[in-house]
Amino acid sequence: MVKETKVTREIMAGDQPQKRGGANWRDLPAGAVIAGGANSAAFETGDWRTLKPVHLPERCIHCLLCWVFCPDMAVIVEDGRVVGFDYKHCKGCGICAKECPSKVNAIDMVPEGAEDADRSTVSEYRGKEKSR
Repeated sequence: MVKETKVTREIMAGDQPQKRGGANWRDLPAGAVIAGGANSAAFETGDWRTLKPVHLPERCIHCLLCWVFCPDMAVIVEDGRVVGFDYKHCKGCGICAKECPSKVNAIDMVPEGAEDADRSTVSEYRGKEKSR
């Protein structure tokens, strides 16, 4: 049973997304219960990541494993093809890069704010990491 609070009443009444800044953490129900649906779209959570995925379209075979396993639904797919990432919601967990087939390596995790020139260093590191 969800403890009824001001926040849960508002969410459950209209099944509306939670609004950023509208609730204090003390107003949320205990036990990490999130009442209502579609509440994650309202929160842009990509601003605290330290690594970000970079799609390398020339390598991609569009198997969509990255899309399937992304916990944030941050992989953008159009017409059955990966076209990029929604950086407003991507947290930089790297699951997409880990799930990308090892022979393909179509996703590089790069430091947030890195220039394209830094990508080769990350690719070299990723290759060494797998050989351990």
